[in-house]
This record gives sequence, structure tokens and C-alpha cells, in this order.
Amino acid sequence: MTSANITTKQAVLAALAPIAPEMAQVEKIIAEQMESSVARVQEIGLYITGAGGKRMRPALLILMARAMGADSEAAAYLGAIIEILHTATLMHDDVVDAGEQRRGRDTANKIWGNGQAVLVGDFLYTRSFQMMVRFGNLRVMRALSDAANRLSEGEVLQMAGAHDPNVDEARYFAVIERKTACLFEAAAKMAAAISPATPEMERACVDYTLHLGNAFQIVDDILDYAGNADETGKKLGADLREGKVTLPVIYALENCSDEERAVIVQAIREGDGDLPAVSRIIRSSGALDRCRAKALEEAELGKAAISRLPSGQFTESLIKFLLFAVNRDR
Repeated sequence: MTSANITTKQAVLAALAPIAPEMAQVEKIIAEQMESSVARVQEIGLYITGAGGKRMRPALLILMARAMGADSEAAAYLGAIIEILHTATLMHDDVVDAGEQRRGRDTANKIWGNGQAVLVGDFLYTRSFQMMVRFGNLRVMRALSDAANRLSEGEVLQMAGAHDPNVDEARYFAVIERKTACLFEAAAKMAAAISPATPEMERACVDYTLHLGNAFQIVDDILDYAGNADETGKKLGADLREGKVTLPVIYALENCSDEERAVIVQAIREGDGDLPAVSRIIRSSGALDRCRAKALEEAELGKAAISRLPSGQFTESLIKFLLFAVNRDR
């Protein structure tokens, strides 16, 4: 898959064009679902869900559902469900990671404290499950509840590997399959659940989302060392400060001198050290280029998978999302 000279915003708008009405409905449903008799819950809920973001998960769900012949109203409702659950995971991640910036502004935990942020995160989790129950589709409930369970496993697996310089590529992909790709996969299964989809069509969508999730997360990890903090909305090197051993670090450790390796290992173990030096080593080692090649490989596999669906505007938009995933700057 070749690179495209296109901005992140342009890529997303192009992909979303065929489902603009459904995405507007997603926003309306999310805002309605933040209603609570407890004013602070509603305040924080509206703050965190109103921060914008890419809305990738509802967009993917709707595009796959429409590509498989589903009703647009049902797809929009499910899109709101998966976005609310995803937002809950972000709130909990920010508390665990002591994050202070999300989507270019202060996190809920920074403003209201960890306790209220965790509890409103729980409110979002349970609200998404209330919505699932009201929808009443067992396959939908199974897909999202399984994903929520695996997301928790992924967070624990990542924490268990924190500050460990021996984390390898296999462990890295085991984490991102649970933390990123599994919710994309849930979107595929939920879309199939409301569509006249064959098992082969569902399999194509699941395969697509797994490769998309891998590509997306690899690029996210590249941007931690090569991005612009104003663009990405978080401090560069934030992952290393939290002891996260991501693919750029793994590849750099495989292709650097003993002295350079010592600098990186110290930073991993301490969550500190000479972070500018680590960034320079990662860039000079060729790790970022190798990561980009891996992301492109995943994107090509995703394109091959989704091309098994009937061609049309929705399938074309799903391919555009692959381009966005590997070429984005935030």
C-alpha cells in the first residue's frame, strides 16, 4: 500500500463521506446517553465524550454493517455503544498511566481527580451495557462483552511487562491485539450480527480489523518518537516514561551498540533517564523505518481481507481507513 499525500483530517473526511448522516446520529445518541440525575456524572461524561477524537470504532462498525447490507439506524446505535465503551477504557487508562493530556486537552482525572474519573469511567462502561441490553441482540452482547474482558487482560498484560527491557515482538503484539485490535474486531462482529452477512463476509471483516488494529497501533507508537506533541495531543516519549516497551524500542534494542542499549535499558527500567538520547538512538537505529514497513505490511493484509467483500463505496471507505492508519500524523 503506497503512501498518500493527504492530511489526517482529509483522509478521515473522505472515508466518512458515505456515512455522514449515521455519524451525526452517533454524536446525538452519545450526548443523549450522558444524561444522569447526578450532575457531576453528566458534566464529566459530556466533557470526555465531547472531546472529539477520530470516532474510528463507530465509523468502522457502520461502514462494515452497511457494506454487508445492514440498516443504518441500527448501525448508528451500535456505533454509539462501542464509542462509549471505548471512551470508558480511555478514562481508566489515563488514571492508570497518570495521563494529563488526551485529545489535546486536560484529562478528566487531572481536572476532577482519579476517584471521580474512575467512577465516571464505570458509568460509561455500564451505560454501554445498558444500551446493549436494550438493543437485545445476543451476538452483539457477546462480541462487546468479550472485547471488554480482553481489554482488561491487555491492560494487565501491559502493566506486567512495564519496565521490562526483555519484552519482545510477540509479547508486544499480544498486548495490542487485546488493547487495540480486539475492539475493532468487536465492531466487525457487531456489524455482522445486524447484517445479512455470510460467515465468509464476517471472517473478512474480522481479519481486516485485526490487521487495521495492528497497523494503527504501530503508527501510534512511531508517533511517540517521531510525532509533534501539538498534533498527537500527548507528550513525546510518554510511553517510555510509563515503562511501556513498544515496537520502536524493541527494534532499536535489536540494532544498536552495547552503549546505546544501556541507555535504553536504563530508561525503560527507571521510566526516566536520558529520554532525548533514547529518541535519537531509536531514530538512528532504523527502528522507525522498520516499524513503518511492518505497519504497511499489516495494511496490505487488511486490504486483501476487506477486498473479499463486494466492492462499493463502503468497502472503498474501509480501504481509505487503512491509508489513514499508516499515513496519519496524530
